[in-house]
Amino acid sequence: MSVSGFGAEPQGGLLLVGLGRRRELEGLAVVAARLAAAEGVALRELAGAGDPDAGLAALTAAAAGPWLAVLPVDPGLPLERGGSWAEALGAWRQPCLLVVRGEQLDTGLPAAGTALLERWRVPLAGLLQVGGDWVPTERRRDGLPWLGWLPESGGKSGAESEESGAAMAALQQVLRGRWRVLQAA
Repeated sequence: MSVSGFGAEPQGGLLLVGLGRRRELEGLAVVAARLAAAEGVALRELAGAGDPDAGLAALTAAAAGPWLAVLPVDPGLPLERGGSWAEALGAWRQPCLLVVRGEQLDTGLPAAGTALLERWRVPLAGLLQVGGDWVPTERRRDGLPWLGWLPESGGKSGAESEESGAAMAALQQVLRGRWRVLQAA
């Protein structure tokens, strides 16, 4: 692994996005912190979720080096000024990781979120399942760009902790490869 985690010379960062109401998005910050710690990259805060242009400008203007941040609102929600975060993310060509909670797998949200981001040409690193049971055959059947799974965080020990470590290691490997592809595009 390189010192920066994501690859040899990463530029910019990766924005974690989720789907649903504000209370359903609260876990994104924990996921971002876990990934940032595992990869050794900066964890930044998005200021001003009401104005995508100002928020993205502030994120990208900060010091160089790879970073992770969280979008605290559903990217498909309409903005007061018109448009949506998804539209702005595509215009800014801001790479994103779509985080899907385990309980959302029995809905159309993973496919709808992917379609929304693809509609606006957002560089999508892929989808990450957090919590629930990871069933690789079902994820392949979805036909969506799944990167992997992380168990819910918590004070787990023993076998559950080993499972969490193995899941993070597998996710890091796939995410690094996808990150390099996005960097080259």
